[in-house]
Amino acid sequence: MHQIKWLWKNLKGYHAIYVFALFLSVFGNVLQLTVPVFSQKIVDLFLGADMALNLANLETKRGLLIGLIFAMIGATMFRALVSYTANTTYEYTSQKMIYSIRTHMFRAMLNQDMPFYDKYRTGDIMTRLTGDLDAIRHMASWIVRMVVECVTMILIGMAYFIYLDPLIAVSLITVGPVIFIIALSFRKKIAPMHRELRETMAQLNTAAQENISGNRVVKAFAREDYEIEHFDEKNQTFRKKHIETALLHIKYFPYIEACANLLPVILLVVGGISLINGRITMGEYVAFNGMTWTISNPMRRLADIVNQYQRFQAAAKKVLEIEDSMPEICDKDNAVDHEETFEGNIEFKNVSFSYGNTEVLHDVNFSIRKGETVAIMGETGSGKTTLINMIPRFYDATKGQVLVDGIDVKDLKLKQLRESIGMAMQDVLLFSDTIDGNIAYGDSDMPEEIVHQFAKAAAASEFIEKMPEKYQTIIGERGVGISGGQKQRISLARALAMRPAILILDDTTSAVDLETESYIQNSLKNLDFECTKIIIAQRISSTKDADKIIILEDGKIAEMGTHKELLANKGYYYQVYMLQNGGEAIDG
Repeated sequence: MHQIKWLWKNLKGYHAIYVFALFLSVFGNVLQLTVPVFSQKIVDLFLGADMALNLANLETKRGLLIGLIFAMIGATMFRALVSYTANTTYEYTSQKMIYSIRTHMFRAMLNQDMPFYDKYRTGDIMTRLTGDLDAIRHMASWIVRMVVECVTMILIGMAYFIYLDPLIAVSLITVGPVIFIIALSFRKKIAPMHRELRETMAQLNTAAQENISGNRVVKAFAREDYEIEHFDEKNQTFRKKHIETALLHIKYFPYIEACANLLPVILLVVGGISLINGRITMGEYVAFNGMTWTISNPMRRLADIVNQYQRFQAAAKKVLEIEDSMPEICDKDNAVDHEETFEGNIEFKNVSFSYGNTEVLHDVNFSIRKGETVAIMGETGSGKTTLINMIPRFYDATKGQVLVDGIDVKDLKLKQLRESIGMAMQDVLLFSDTIDGNIAYGDSDMPEEIVHQFAKAAAASEFIEKMPEKYQTIIGERGVGISGGQKQRISLARALAMRPAILILDDTTSAVDLETESYIQNSLKNLDFECTKIIIAQRISSTKDADKIIILEDGKIAEMGTHKELLANKGYYYQVYMLQNGGEAIDG
């Protein structure tokens, strides 16, 4: 019931139109009565057993016969028009509804925090945005309509049967409980199968998405055959599960079909006896025969309705799971409204962080004054990226505080905080857009000269100018079509173009040559705005001029100081320096 209320909520603004469509469905079913009723009149008046009476009626009531025939034709055509209007209205409102749900779902996804994306696979999310939403739309456009039409047809048919002859009506009703028991048994077995089917579809989509995104890696290792085999396994699983679900439906269908086919038999026996005994006329028997489908057809549809409804429930549960999930990282009710520009002072106070039971950072303490440049180094897995991800609150500290301008980031409004931070990430993602659009991503109204200015600062203008459409060149998803170093420079330009108070660069120049890196370092020293810079890098050339260098080891600060101070310590930094400058690593 909760899911039905949710559908109704998302039909807001179209309730009246949808109810009108339901009314048309009911009205169209009422019009179904016209043909049997008119047929009964024609048979009783003009095709009965008394030939003399038939001829007399043809002479005296010829106009009535012609009127009944034209009324049948007119009613049939009018019913077709009503049915067409109802169906188009269902489709129109269901598309409006699914537009609303898709919009809310996408907004909910974008507002989720990083732990959400750590939990859900991309393929699973895409399944919810596509196949699951289609199943939900099918509920509004077809299942509800079928339920209304089937219930209406049964009620109208039984009311008419009782009016004509209660004995025949009761005889036909006896099949109903049998159908109900079969449908209930079918529902119990089909529900878990639809949930499993939906899960295998998500796994299939995940496998496809990973291979599309990682096509370069697949080709680089010549693993096409392996990935095809891996995908085929998922595809086979999905196929088998789909067949199992379909076969279960096919297994139950003959029982329901058999019960539906009993109705003409019951009518033939009971109706025939009633006709012989004079309880009903030939016209009434014809009317009974013409109206039998009002019960048999809904019975035939019952299994399909149950099947489709279970599919809807499985899909709606997955969509609502995203819509109802609340991000752990969000604004407090009393969040500080920091409208003025941030200065860029940063402080970590006794900060610890854990992924589940795994501690990544432990008791980290340091501070950065506005305008300073701080470099962070350490072995892979030492917690460098996790550390900087806590400044824009991609993750929150398990213990301790992260302060920006003396305010705990948990007390600041997320939008204001993140708008003041420019980030060039280690895993560069460029959108399927122009180069201009990618650099100006943070501000769509950014003047063209600003885009060019920061493209130049990031050493990107030179290769951009050589491209066919220059800044209007469209690059592919994830930057396909340009090199890794070019992607990094566009990403850096995108971060700089926002003129942030805090600039975070996560291994941003790892794919560029030393000459380009030197140019970028010089640009960062001579920006026309003041900002605090945090640089994660493994090259000494990227860190040596920093005001402070922090060395992380196993989530703890092992060393901290300037380039000269750390060389004098002869620790990790000194060893890296010696390795990169032709010397040998020195223990201790």
